[in-house]
Amino acid sequence: MENGWTIYDYQTYNYCMANTKNLSEADREFFTLMAQAASCNPFSEEYIELTGKLAGGKNLPPQEQLKLLVERVTERVHKLEVAGGTDVRQYTETDRAMLTNALLFDVYHRFVSQMDDLILDQIDAGDSPVTVRFAGEAITLLRRCGFTATEAARYFAIFYQIRRAYFFIDRGLIGTSPCMKELRRQLWNSVFTHDIRWYDRYLWNRMEDFSTLLLGETGGGKGTAAAAIGRSGFIPFDTKKDCFAESFTRSFTALNLSQFPEALIESELFGHRKGAFTGAVEEHEGVFARCSPHGAIFLDEIGDVGIPVQIKLLQVLQERTFTPVGSHEKRRFQGRVIAATNKPIGQLRASGQFRNDFYYRLCSQVITVPSLRQRIAEDTSELDQLLASVVERLTGENSAVELVRDTILKTLGKDYAWPGNVRELEQAARSILLTRQYAGDHRGVATDLRSQLLAGVESGTLDADALLAGYCRLLYERHGTIEEVARRTNLDRRTVKVYLQKPAYPSVHR
Repeated sequence: MENGWTIYDYQTYNYCMANTKNLSEADREFFTLMAQAASCNPFSEEYIELTGKLAGGKNLPPQEQLKLLVERVTERVHKLEVAGGTDVRQYTETDRAMLTNALLFDVYHRFVSQMDDLILDQIDAGDSPVTVRFAGEAITLLRRCGFTATEAARYFAIFYQIRRAYFFIDRGLIGTSPCMKELRRQLWNSVFTHDIRWYDRYLWNRMEDFSTLLLGETGGGKGTAAAAIGRSGFIPFDTKKDCFAESFTRSFTALNLSQFPEALIESELFGHRKGAFTGAVEEHEGVFARCSPHGAIFLDEIGDVGIPVQIKLLQVLQERTFTPVGSHEKRRFQGRVIAATNKPIGQLRASGQFRNDFYYRLCSQVITVPSLRQRIAEDTSELDQLLASVVERLTGENSAVELVRDTILKTLGKDYAWPGNVRELEQAARSILLTRQYAGDHRGVATDLRSQLLAGVESGTLDADALLAGYCRLLYERHGTIEEVARRTNLDRRTVKVYLQKPAYPSVHR
């Protein structure tokens, strides 16, 4: 065999070259749009528009549109199959690219429910890869589409990767506010880039060179966002063992750097040899050694580490090697790095506490995880959605959601700042379920709009929309007319009115 080709592949290829087919104009038009939709970020507006157009379903929820689209694709593929035309090698180069996307889309959606079950089974099984009982069927279908054995196994691995990414991003980061929709879109891009065709062609085995930096307040969900990326990397499928090369449960390693003294951080990161320093009574492997080749390391609170550690981390990111403390042996690091901080990164860089060259190695993608205040300000139903998820996780059902919600609104009010973000909301639900009360955290929270705006500007985490909304409200409180606010901000009256209708305390970080 060469490049995964068998004698059968060569014979079929020669036959196909002698019997080249062309798609019909109707199929070509449909599959062109299909290729665009299949390559889109599923959390983007473009994807929703394209699936709606292809499915022909008007005013339907996205999931219903997708269901209709899958049916339409299956129908067209079946017609080609009946006519003996589902081998991509039979078609001209242009048609082959269109049909490839459609066939991959079709095969993928035949196994969606089984892949979801596989994810849950793997979570239960832990770090030992489980047997994939439907793999043979899926790979056989891909082979019938004209893909080599190697290509079929790789596409099957990408199918599972896509499903894992969707599973962890969609279920782990709920919410319908615009900022949460944007967060999910960015996280998908962090795994598959802006176009999965680009990822498939160039980057599926090169993503370790792309680091992600997560910004945002404590308790906002940076760890959940990091885990969604870290558990969604490409893992090869072993056709001989009928399982993936490793379990995704061990592909994500997290380390909170703020919990270690400066003297021990290097040991936790890089490991140490026995006797390397006082107290090193045995050899220790750091997170870089424990990270799998298909995995990712999450370095939380990266803004807390000193310059010497930043320099060593920079060397790891540049050279992809590290040396345990007390050793001269260089070891290879093949994973990906995700970092996070709740500190204003702009201030840290300006003060020299965070090296610019280190930042530039981390900033392949910078994602801001929104605060709970911003989420609720943009969509008031966000609180209900989160409470339903938290209460169901705590009690196994939703019967107590109304009690928790009513207690929060009665005690704290709808404009409570939630300084502890989603983490505080979870504790509030626990407290109410236990004691039927929660007093909130009012220490150090700015109580007036001007103070909140100043705090947000100083921290460097205030978004432009919140800044403008807050400024318009301050001017309105001082001058009393929309016309005067419009004159001073150089905005039209309608825009000013929109900003004034936003909540009294916009998405300002403490």
